[in-house]
Amino acid sequence: QVQLVESGGGLVQAGGSLRLSCAASGDIFSINVMGWYRQAPGKQRDVVATVTRGHSTNYADSVKGRFTISRDNAKNTVHLQMTRVKPEDTAVYYCKVSTWGDDYWGQGTQVTVSS
Repeated sequence: QVQLVESGGGLVQAGGSLRLSCAASGDIFSINVMGWYRQAPGKQRDVVATVTRGHSTNYADSVKGRFTISRDNAKNTVHLQMTRVKPEDTAVYYCKVSTWGDDYWGQGTQVTVSS
């Protein structure tokens, strides 16, 4: 079992920056991929960015060049640095980690971008 605690959401103006963090505990040695997903009202949950244990990253096209995902294996944390945010980035952001057999989700943190 892995437990996740997210932090860092809030209200930000368009063009501004925000940093999300997710701390993992429990069976941390089984974690492979860590990532961030988001779900806007009335829409499906979509991937934002992922990072492997070896720090290989992938990004959704909509956030490339604006968001940066990073991971600290020693501290079992994953961060999402959001810059030049847009109103369409407004969503609940979820941390997700994948082990070799299971996926675990955080409780979600609201990010609201005002125009």
